[in-house]
Amino acid sequence: MKYFDIDSFREIMDSLSRNKSRTFLTGFGIFWGMFMLVLLLGGGNGLSTYITETLGGISTNSAIIIPGETSKPYKGFKSGRTFSFKSSDLQMLKAGLEDADVITGMVASWNQNVIYEDKKASASCNGVTPEYQYMALPEMKFGRYINQIDIDMARKVCVIGKRVYEGLFTEGEDPCGKLVRYQGIYFEIVGVDFSNSNMSINGTPDRTLTIPMNVAQQIFRRGDSVDLICLTAKKDVKVTGLVDKALVVLGREHYFDPSDKKAAVIINVEQMYNIVSNLFKGINILILLIGLGTLLAAAIGVSNIMLVTVKERTVEIGIRRAIGATPKMIVFQIMSESILLTIVSGLFGIVCAVSILSILENKVGPGFIVSFGTSMLALGALILLGVLAGLAPTSRAMAIKPVDAMRDE
Repeated sequence: MKYFDIDSFREIMDSLSRNKSRTFLTGFGIFWGMFMLVLLLGGGNGLSTYITETLGGISTNSAIIIPGETSKPYKGFKSGRTFSFKSSDLQMLKAGLEDADVITGMVASWNQNVIYEDKKASASCNGVTPEYQYMALPEMKFGRYINQIDIDMARKVCVIGKRVYEGLFTEGEDPCGKLVRYQGIYFEIVGVDFSNSNMSINGTPDRTLTIPMNVAQQIFRRGDSVDLICLTAKKDVKVTGLVDKALVVLGREHYFDPSDKKAAVIINVEQMYNIVSNLFKGINILILLIGLGTLLAAAIGVSNIMLVTVKERTVEIGIRRAIGATPKMIVFQIMSESILLTIVSGLFGIVCAVSILSILENKVGPGFIVSFGTSMLALGALILLGVLAGLAPTSRAMAIKPVDAMRDE
């Protein structure tokens, strides 16, 4: 006798339909558990992608130091004193910090219009050195980044961001070699940066005009001053320790206490990434616990409905045993009902969750879709729970003897 054929399938469906209300409630519990698990996993992925893009476009092992106002007296100087970093500070830091990979600075100017012919686009202007590209991680669509020759020859050249490019030129047009005007001064475009990070260092990269730092110092009349210092650490070196060493060097030069938290504003990108990473690890664990808890509750529901089914079919099972059905056949019947209910409800939950995630993917942004492998892994875990849920009813069914079933009748 075959364990599974069309007649067996009909028996399974007939058994489930005889308990419509319980079957529906149990199936809905399984559907809801799988739906919530996949939806939460996709939502967590989408949120993680959004935060990663927000913090993206800048080296993760980096920090930014901005001069502030002293809050402690130091070596005869009163508190409340302000100071500016100098280009010479960069050279001192390079000589004094062996653990630093990149040390660079920036001279910034706030939003002004970049003009090309009769078109204009708003942008901040950042004067940088060539090393800044290892900090900001540009994605060059056209041309190149600022190089050392631009610095040595004080060239009036620029790299424009994506939004600036879109505001001044047609899509696909190579603007390299063309002149744009910023604060009445003409700059030759040598590159277009298409990085789209939301991380703002004097403006987001897509709304930035980048020029050589010494040129910025000249045209903005900053002398030798630098608005901020950026540094990245070598591999396996903690950025926090590197910043502490940098503050000692800078404090000695500008007469402020290195322990003065207000003397310099520190943006520790490495620390920010670690906080976000740990946050999402906790969120993912919480999502799994909630989802698995919901699935476990659904599996208990499956077990309960199967127990009720076995009790109601005591006579039927006894008769089948009396006419020759083996315990394996009875077990297969009960387990099939449990697994079928689990698979159908679980697949329906996956389909509904993926449909909603697809809508979010189109409306909100990328990252919400759950991979096929993850969905199948969740379904596999659900089927395993369905099998386990059928163990108790199966044991009860196997224990039924034909004589006891007749007596029950």
